[in-house]
Amino acid sequence: MDNRPLEGLLVLEFAQFMAAPTAGLRLADLGARVIKIERPISGEAGRQIAIKNIFVDQSSLVFHTINRNKESYAADLKSETDLATIHALIKKADIITHNFRPGVMEKIGLDYEAVQKINPSIIYATVTGYGQEGPWAKKPGQDLLVQSVSGLTWLSGSAADNPVPFGLAVIDMYCATHLTQGILAALLKRSRTKKSVLVEVSLLESALDMQFEVLTTYFNDGGKLPQRSATRGGGHAYLSAPYGVYKTADGFLALAMGDLPNIADTLGLPGEAYLDRSTWFKQRDTIMQAFGQTLSQQPTKNWLDKLEAKGIWCAEVNNYDEFFAAQGFTDAEMLQDIALQDGSKLKTTRSVYNIDGAYLFSNKPAPTVGQDNEQINADYLRP
Repeated sequence: MDNRPLEGLLVLEFAQFMAAPTAGLRLADLGARVIKIERPISGEAGRQIAIKNIFVDQSSLVFHTINRNKESYAADLKSETDLATIHALIKKADIITHNFRPGVMEKIGLDYEAVQKINPSIIYATVTGYGQEGPWAKKPGQDLLVQSVSGLTWLSGSAADNPVPFGLAVIDMYCATHLTQGILAALLKRSRTKKSVLVEVSLLESALDMQFEVLTTYFNDGGKLPQRSATRGGGHAYLSAPYGVYKTADGFLALAMGDLPNIADTLGLPGEAYLDRSTWFKQRDTIMQAFGQTLSQQPTKNWLDKLEAKGIWCAEVNNYDEFFAAQGFTDAEMLQDIALQDGSKLKTTRSVYNIDGAYLFSNKPAPTVGQDNEQINADYLRP
C-alpha cells in the first residue's frame, strides 16, 4: 500500500448517483479511506439506479462499479443523536464531498460555514447541477439533461439527425474528474495555509469545459452554429475532411486529421485534386463521399496496411468483442475481479493510475448499508 499517495486521508462522502461518488472512487483508489454516509436500511439513492435492471447483492450493478473500495456508515441525519456522531467524524475528517441540491446541507447544519466551525481545516467539496444560485439552481442535475441544455447533443451524428446524446454518462464522469482535481489542489493549498478550502464544481460547468475547443471556435467565428457533416460518419462538426468513420468491405475504418493529398494518393485517388487546403472543410462532404466510395471496395485490414505504411493516422472500428480480443486491450491490464460480499466475483475495470511503476488494483467490494459502523466507531469515536 505504500505506493498509494493519499493513504492516511479520511473522506466523508455525503453523495449519491454518479459524479461525486466517482470522485470518491478515485480518491479511494489513490489510498484515501472513503466512508459513505448513508441513510439506514435503504442507503444512498444510487443503489437503486440500475443499468439493464441488473442488481448484485441487493444494489444496482452500476453502484458496485462506482463504490468499490469504500466503507459505509449508516446515519439518520434528521436524528440529533446520529448528527452528533457525524459531527464527531467530521472533526477527524480531511475531506467532505456532497452533491445535494443547494439548501439541503444548510437545513441539517452541514453547510460549509457550519462544518468549518467543527473542523477549521476541512476540505469541503461539492457538486451541483447548475451552480449554487441562479434560475437553474433547483433544476435536477442529471447527465442527459445537462447534455441537452448545454448544446452538446448537436455535435454528434450527421446533419440530418436530430440531437444525439452520448451513450454513457459523460458529463458525470468529466465532472468527477474536475472534482478530484479540485480536491487534490485543495490538499496542496491546505498544506501551506493549514486552513479549510471550499471546492465547488457543477455538471453544467463541466459540460462547457469539455466543449471548450468548439465553444472557442463558435465565439470567435461570428457565432456560427456547428455544421455537422451531411455524410454519415463525420466525426467532428468543426474539423475538415477526412475526419470520420468510413465503411469498408468488411467493417469500418476511422481516419483522423491528415494531409489529404497523401491520403488520396494512398487510396489510389488523384492527390493533386486536394492541394487547396481551403477546400478541405468547405467541400468536406464531397471529399468524404469520394473517400468512402473507394474505402468500401476493400477490407479494413488491407487499408490499414496501406495507410499505416504511409504514416497516416487511422484505426479499425471495433465493437467490444473485437476490442477485448485485441492484444492492445490485453496488454493494458485494465480488468480486475472484485470479491463480492456473497463470495461471488464481479469483473470491472481497475484504477487508471500507475504510481511508482505499479498499477493500483483493489478487489474490495462496495459495502452493504452500514456494514462498517462498528469498525468506524471503534477507530474514530471511542476513547
